[in-house]
Amino acid sequence: MANSRHIPVMLTEVIASLAPQHDRVYIDATFGAGGYSTAILSAANCKLHAFDRDENVIPIAEKLKNKFANSFEFHHQAFAEMEVTLADEKDKIDGIVFDIGVSSMQIDSPERGFSFQEDGILDMRMDSSQKLTATYIVNHYNQQELADIFYNYGGEKRSRAIAKAIVLARQVMPIERTKQLANIIQQAVPNYNDSINPATRSFQALRIVVNDELGQLQKGLLAASKLIAVQGKIVVVTFHSLEDRIVKNTFKELTGKKVAVNKYLPSANNASGNPQFITEHKGVLTPSSQEIAANPRARSAKLRVLRRVG
Repeated sequence: MANSRHIPVMLTEVIASLAPQHDRVYIDATFGAGGYSTAILSAANCKLHAFDRDENVIPIAEKLKNKFANSFEFHHQAFAEMEVTLADEKDKIDGIVFDIGVSSMQIDSPERGFSFQEDGILDMRMDSSQKLTATYIVNHYNQQELADIFYNYGGEKRSRAIAKAIVLARQVMPIERTKQLANIIQQAVPNYNDSINPATRSFQALRIVVNDELGQLQKGLLAASKLIAVQGKIVVVTFHSLEDRIVKNTFKELTGKKVAVNKYLPSANNASGNPQFITEHKGVLTPSSQEIAANPRARSAKLRVLRRVG
């Protein structure tokens, strides 16, 4: 699906929710291929800060900088760091957008190791400077730790069988390639009654753990809530239930609603609430059937919007 590559998901809804205005300040927390950033900067004569921890997007950011000059500033950092980086902008940011998860560019690069569709080194790091890789996890974590990862972060019902197969296989030779791991998983659960490849959930789980995606999301949302201006909006697009649950619970907490204790939410925040925020929509927005047909990656997307009112 090369023709759908790099298409920003729910772009129309994101821009409608942000409603960029002249002389205002915005954040694209997940720069990626620059789709949201380009649309925001094209919609208004505004200032935009973009964040991404993937060094491979820097050339794209440089091209956007050349086009929009002083209106655009790129930060090669995880979005969880935005509160520190933009400390002087506290209460001055008029809109923040998050597109959570792995990007098409990362998935489509075999050397990054995010996908088993093509063979590559089992890496999965969004930030290539960090030490933890998927190779390290599958070769050094014990069987119970692996099973917990696959179950908790991938919803893998046969997590124990997969973990056992990995531990047995790595005793013969190290597991260092994506196809190698996928084959081990497929042999462990050959009769999986599902429409997706048996390795899909395990690969997703490894990616989430390697990049601390859920922890980063929680930190990023809380940082955004501290930077956003009155009447500013935080717009989040998610692609699976673990991400969406964190966004939903964080938004509930920030609007003053009670949230059940959750291992991804710091205990100090679980009962605090903050009536300065309201949600813009009841429930979530989802992509149109036309968008899903044009870009199948959008099929599982959910969009939530939080607005600061006080």
